[in-house]
Amino acid sequence: MLLENDHIVRSTREAYGEVLIELGKEKENLFVLDADLSESTKTCAFAQAFPNRFFNMGVAEQNMMGTAAGLALSGKIPVASTFAVFASMRSSEQVRTSIAYPKLNVKIVVTHSGLSVGTAGATHFCEEDLAIMRSIPNMVVIAPADALETKLAVRAAVEYWGPVYIRLGRGDSPVIYRELEDYRIGRAITVLEGGDVTIVATGVMVARAVQAAKELKASGLSARVIDMHTLKPLDKEILLKAAAETKGIITIEEHNIIGGLGSAVAEAVSEEKTNVLIKRLGIPDVFGDVAPAEALWDKYGMSVNNICQLAWSLSERK
Repeated sequence: MLLENDHIVRSTREAYGEVLIELGKEKENLFVLDADLSESTKTCAFAQAFPNRFFNMGVAEQNMMGTAAGLALSGKIPVASTFAVFASMRSSEQVRTSIAYPKLNVKIVVTHSGLSVGTAGATHFCEEDLAIMRSIPNMVVIAPADALETKLAVRAAVEYWGPVYIRLGRGDSPVIYRELEDYRIGRAITVLEGGDVTIVATGVMVARAVQAAKELKASGLSARVIDMHTLKPLDKEILLKAAAETKGIITIEEHNIIGGLGSAVAEAVSEEKTNVLIKRLGIPDVFGDVAPAEALWDKYGMSVNNICQLAWSLSERK
C-alpha cells in the first residue's frame, strides 16, 4: 500500500483530468462544467475528448452550480470544477439550496485549495471550505492525499448518489500509495501502524504526517498515521480505536484550525472519550501571507519538525 520512495511526486489535478477521461468513456451521462479555469483545473482534457458534454460557464460560478443542479434533475451526472475559494464561498448559496437541500447527484471537484496558490495571496487562498462544506446537510466531503487516491475518490463520488465535494491542491504532491485495494467513502486508511501517538491528516498533509512518523520511528517513537480522506461522513471507529490505543492524537490539515479536520476529530472523540488529549495543527485564525505554500505551511506550524516535537510532548504525558 505505502510507497517507500518519498521523492516521487505527481499532481492531483493531472490525475483528476485523467480519471475524467476514463469515466467519460464509461458513462455517457457524465457531464463536466467549469468556470473559465479548465486549463488550471485540468478539465480541459475532458473538453477535448467530449466537447458535447463539457460546458465552460465563464466567470459565473453561481450559474454553474445552478446548471449542474438542472443537469442532475434531468438524469445526468454533472461534475462542476473551479478553484476552492469560488466553489465554497462565491457560490455557497447555490450549493446549499440548489444542490444539497434537494440532495441532487452533483459532484463538485475543486483545485487550488488551502494555501496552494502561494503568491496569489489571501483573496485566492481557501482555508474555510472544509468547515463550510461539512456543515451543509447531505454533503459528502473528501480531501485525497495523492494522485491515486484522487482517482479513486472521483470514481467513488461518481458511483455515490448525492452531492459530493472533493478538495484538491495545486502543485505536485508526494505519492503516498502504490495501490489501494479497498478505497471507500467514509472509511479512513491507516497508512502506518504505531502505538505511542496518532497523527490524523487529510489532503496534502498526509505526506508530512508520514515523513514525521518515519523520523519519529528513527528516534524511538512509534506514531500511527491515519489518512482521513473523508471528513464527512467521518470514520469515528478508527478514531476511537486510536484514542484507546495511543497516548494522544495530533491532527494536521491545510485549513483554518477552526471547523475542519481538527474540529471534526475533537467533536467525534470527545463525545465518547474525555481523557484523550487532541492537538490540532493547521492554519491559525489568520489570513495567510504571500509566500510559496511550503513556506507558509512551515510558518503556521505544519512543519515535520513541529509535528515531531508535538508527538514527543504527547508521548511523555502521564
